[in-house]
Amino acid sequence: MTESKESTVRLLITCPDQPGIVAAVSGFLHRKNANIIHSDQHSTDPEGGRFFMRNEFFLPGLDLDGLTRLREEFAEVTNGFVMDWSLSPVWMPKKTVILCSRVDHALMELLWRWKRGDMRADVTMVISNHPDLRLSVEHFGVPFHHVPVGPTLRDKVHAEDTMMSLMEGQADLVVLARYMQVLTPDFVARFDRRIINIHHSFLPAFVGADPYRRAHQRGVKLIGATAHYVTEELDEGPIIEQDVIRVTHSHDIDDLKRLGADIERHVLARAVQWHLEDRVIVDGNKTIVFRR
Repeated sequence: MTESKESTVRLLITCPDQPGIVAAVSGFLHRKNANIIHSDQHSTDPEGGRFFMRNEFFLPGLDLDGLTRLREEFAEVTNGFVMDWSLSPVWMPKKTVILCSRVDHALMELLWRWKRGDMRADVTMVISNHPDLRLSVEHFGVPFHHVPVGPTLRDKVHAEDTMMSLMEGQADLVVLARYMQVLTPDFVARFDRRIINIHHSFLPAFVGADPYRRAHQRGVKLIGATAHYVTEELDEGPIIEQDVIRVTHSHDIDDLKRLGADIERHVLARAVQWHLEDRVIVDGNKTIVFRR
């Protein structure tokens, strides 16, 4: 790891738009002798809108103790701006847990990118409600945990309690790589805005189960995939990324599933990558995504 990576921090800001925000932030960073490497910003409306900013800056010699002091000092800058903000160290990859069932394409895409070093994360474990993918996961050197889920709500709560115990201190981000279980509100609340799901349709079309069959019955000419944050409302969370592909009357349901799988894995991988790089800011039920 280079010295610049070790001393680089990402700053995310959300606040009501007004004059002076950029000057206050850049002035503070200048006084701290920080060098801004990347800067992105967006306003929904210069009069009464919402302002969003992502800065990546280098501060020589910065460590975790220094970052704590920097957070305390930056809090004073936010006075008068009503800011929601975060400062995240680039040199500490986010601990990531992947949940899956039997289908492997989304999971394998994530593990492959991670193993190549293209996805900066600390993949701490994979948890599945089926044992089928154990060998595939362990081939990557990642711990695999089989946590079966029974048919009743009591079974689901017990399974989630087991998962919680396994993930204690090991999950900054939870990724649902075609995990075919609906999470309870309690589980979702514990990881607010930190659970990413891939849904195999172009939301808001075909919410819920079996979307490819329903798309085929409807005779659609486009199918797609949607990566979104998980909320209590099924498939209604803030959308991070989407993509589509054209289909025709000649494609049967199996064709749609095969074509859709390729979209799913790439859409999920992009969404996870952007979250890991602190490129996503949630604004109500929308997202601001500062893409490269």
